[in-house]
Order: sequence, then C-alpha cells, then structure tokens
Amino acid sequence: MNIVITGASRGIGKAVADTYAANGHDLLLVSRSPKALYTAMEDLVNRYPDVSIKARPFDLADRRQAKDCGQWVLDQGLVPDVLVNNAGSFEPGNVHDENEGVLEAQLATNLYSAYHLTRALLPRMMERRSGHVFNLCSIASLQAYPGGGAYSISKFALAGFSKNLRQEMKPHGIKVTAVYPGAVYTDSWSGSGVDPQRIMEAADIAAMIHAASQLSPQACPEEIVLRPQLGDL
Repeated sequence: MNIVITGASRGIGKAVADTYAANGHDLLLVSRSPKALYTAMEDLVNRYPDVSIKARPFDLADRRQAKDCGQWVLDQGLVPDVLVNNAGSFEPGNVHDENEGVLEAQLATNLYSAYHLTRALLPRMMERRSGHVFNLCSIASLQAYPGGGAYSISKFALAGFSKNLRQEMKPHGIKVTAVYPGAVYTDSWSGSGVDPQRIMEAADIAAMIHAASQLSPQACPEEIVLRPQLGDL
C-alpha cells in the first residue's frame, strides 16, 4: 500500500510511518520542517531499506502549499491507499484572553491542512473507488476543558469535517476514520514532569491506525478513541 502521512517528522506521525514501514508499505512523508523531516526519513530508510520512502516539506496551514502537496503526491504516479492527516499544533489558551489570531492559526494548521490536502487527493481516490482517510482529532474534539481555547475549537471542527466526509464517501468505497487520542508522550510532554508511564506511547496510536486500515472493504471503523489506562490528565 501507499501511505501518505502529514506531520510525519516526529511524535504520532513518525510512529505511524515507522509502523507502516515495518509492515512493508511505501511512504510519502510530509512535514513543515525540512531538517526534522529529512532526519526522520533518513532514519526510516536506514532501518527499512526495502521500502520506498519519499519526503517533501510543505506548510499545510497554507492553502496553496496544501494543494501543491496533493499534486506532489499524485505526481509520484500513485493514488494513496491510506492518508493520515496528522499535521497539527497545540496553542494553549482560553477564549476570553488568548492572543488575537490564535484561532485563525489553529484552524489553519489543525483543520484547513486536512481539508485542502484531502480535497486535492479525493478525485483520484474516488475514481479508483478505494482508500482510507484518518483524521487525527483529539479528546479535545469531544470534551472542552480549561486552557483548550482555540485548539479545542479547531479539533471540534476537524471532527465535524471527519463526520461529513464519512457520509460523503460511503458510496465511493472510501473509508474515513476519526482518531481521538488522549495524552500521548511526545516532544510536547518532555520537561513537563509527567511520568511517561502515566500516558500513552505514540506507537499505541500508530498500532491502532495500522490495524484499522487492514480490515475488509466491508468494515469501516468510524471513530477510534484512546485514553491512558488511568484516564485523562
């Protein structure tokens, strides 16, 4: 299978890439930072030399670059079997006092990136009548909390995008899954003082995404909710 992963240079995106490469699937990796992206690619190529791995940096918060990213994927002469919309960022704050422009920035990174890239790839996927889109939402898509602010709003919107897309793609043979992870130990948690054993590993999320993509064409897991064993922080 051909797997397109955004936000692929670290965290959940890198773990998803690792899991698919370990299972022999070809990868197209996207991230905003060229240095981090190519470092991740080099690591994967060294460990999985028999897998085709290509990477190119794009800032998917920019609509033009998101569309260009879609064209880059299609220019490789392939149609994605799996698209993992993982690009995103977290800006803590509250609606009443967060900085001007935070909402727009969070929507661009966490919602518009997935919206525009998916739209660029869907026509070819619809022609082929197969494919699986995973949208990395968040527990913050399901439950508001103090300090969530624009981030939570953007993740609620991404969940809405997933629900609409799921309904639209049913007759076209394309699956859509919204993934709602709770706390996952990534770079954003380093230095927080939280015990890594208290929260999930990025590989946990990757394992669930990979497993969901291996089901029969008749089965579509619409939502995957994962929380730490002891619950949310």
